[in-house]
Amino acid sequence: MQVIAFTTTGRPQWRWRIVDYAGIMVEESSSVFPTIAAAVGAGSERLQEKDASDRSARVMPHRRTPYLRGR
Repeated sequence: MQVIAFTTTGRPQWRWRIVDYAGIMVEESSSVFPTIAAAVGAGSERLQEKDASDRSARVMPHRRTPYLRGR
């Protein structure tokens, strides 16, 4: 996942979004930040918290199939 910062027309404040590698938004900040650096920094902290607390989707280690093992 990645953190991006964005601003909207007419509002100079920055907000962050966490997006997956397909570009789908996972989470968005409700707070606003004065700079892009502040927004990305806060979003990065949130991503680390999310990674530390989300153990529901663990990646299974690669397992070799029996036909690749040598008999």
